[in-house]
Amino acid sequence: MLGRIGLPEPVRALAGRPWDVIVVGAGHNGLACAAYLARAGQRVLVLEARERVGGACTLDEPWPGVRMSPCAYVVGLLHPLVMRELDLDGHGFRWMPAVGGMFVPFEDGSSIQLWNDDERCEAEIQRFAPRDLAGWRAMQGVKRRLRDALRPDGPDDMWIGPSPTRESIERRLGGDAEARRLLFEWSMVELAERYLEDERLQLAYLGQGVIGTNASPHDPGTASVWYHHASGRMDGQPGTWGYVEGGMGMVSFLLCDIAREAGATVAAGVPVARILPGQGVELASGERIRAPRVVSNADPRVTLALLGPNADEAWAERVRAIPMKGITVKVNLTLTELPNFTARPGTREPHHTGQINTPLTKPEWRDFHRLANEGVLPPRTWNELYLQTVFDPSIAPQGVHTLSVFAQYVPHQFREGDWDTRRDEVGRTVIGSLARFCSNLPAAIIALEVLGPPDIEQRVGLTGGHIFQGEILPDQMWDRRLAARTPMPGVFLCGAGTHPGGSVIGINGRNAAMEVLEDGKTERWKDGKAERREDGSAEGRRDGRTAGGEPKSR
Repeated sequence: MLGRIGLPEPVRALAGRPWDVIVVGAGHNGLACAAYLARAGQRVLVLEARERVGGACTLDEPWPGVRMSPCAYVVGLLHPLVMRELDLDGHGFRWMPAVGGMFVPFEDGSSIQLWNDDERCEAEIQRFAPRDLAGWRAMQGVKRRLRDALRPDGPDDMWIGPSPTRESIERRLGGDAEARRLLFEWSMVELAERYLEDERLQLAYLGQGVIGTNASPHDPGTASVWYHHASGRMDGQPGTWGYVEGGMGMVSFLLCDIAREAGATVAAGVPVARILPGQGVELASGERIRAPRVVSNADPRVTLALLGPNADEAWAERVRAIPMKGITVKVNLTLTELPNFTARPGTREPHHTGQINTPLTKPEWRDFHRLANEGVLPPRTWNELYLQTVFDPSIAPQGVHTLSVFAQYVPHQFREGDWDTRRDEVGRTVIGSLARFCSNLPAAIIALEVLGPPDIEQRVGLTGGHIFQGEILPDQMWDRRLAARTPMPGVFLCGAGTHPGGSVIGINGRNAAMEVLEDGKTERWKDGKAERREDGSAEGRRDGRTAGGEPKSR
């Protein structure tokens, strides 16, 4: 089914039922929000415009027998609290860490594999750039201190709940000036040059500071993007990324199962035309569905359009100011064999078990970012490669490998032509950028799909094709990111545009659910359970039953 769930009952019947909360959009955060609310005894309806749930974290079948997510491709920031409270593991969630860390080949024929395991990684650096071992340890140390200060394992994690102020963050960091500068000030180039001497080792890291970001590694604040993506703690493995068994869309599909199991109703193929604060929503088909509270999983710009004249003007101005110009491209491929890197020949090697980055030089980073924003396709791209079939061959026919390439920079709009006329050229540019390092590309390619910013916007509804619902640079993070609670009565946000930001996280949905429950003066969650408040409101439990022990209506 790949997330195609259809309508549980006719729209007229849905419109005739009483609802406490309507969630607009069945992305993973919206589904997590719905699960929490339903478990707290709320009557929840999730409305998804597309036929398939999951948003950017879903599964398609671009070619027969091949299952791939059009956008999200690896997991690493999914919040442990959400995983535990919603019992994702108990519902079949499995993931496989990319044990190989990050492999980077260079133009001079050398290469480095930055293993997840510190001991193996240090041995590799000792071989590759021995003078940089102490600096590498110091660079990893400041990142670790920052993660431990802001995101300790447990309830003091600053991603949980309303966004913290700059002052509260500063108090957590104490006198750690390096951690503060990493979080708020340094460019990725500044970070790399501060701690590392070897030019190649510096280049290996630069791309990690601009993933999904319309910025150059030379720009202030890009080091914080590196930290953001390395701040996860899934299954007690800090900073580790990996593959979801069955494909990334399984995260959303399991959250959908959990929400429905708890009593939420999820309806797909039902586009919302208007959000009516305090009243509910109006569908594109004209029906109105009433609920005192609406939670939007759509990005802030789409939500603003749905609100129309009902939007608070100051809030609307803030939303319009959020940078949402995507200049990244996703290229999905199938291969007859894994990429054969000339720096480390072979088609089934240890470096295939990690993410793979193909670097750019420092001048190229600066120049190519400028060109893309001027509407000119640069001569090559920086690329991050993931090979799901190395760990999970179930997603493709026997003998076929999948390759997900996340590349930048590409024009959001072309100065000459458009994405319909230039898409194939972009695909050739990306493949050519990989072929500089691989002896079997393009020969090993079976099929190829190119998704530029307009394609991502059309396919999954992300304004500007921006994968994080807006930039995640410091001036758009923490207390500067949108809050779950909006100024409009009964209107909330739960998507990546809210604190703590973008990626497949799930905590955005939980944070929104807690705000909705507070707004409705119902249960508050403690240790994963909804407890009775002193005002005597209904009690809910994690198992999806009411205080009387009967299953909630579905």
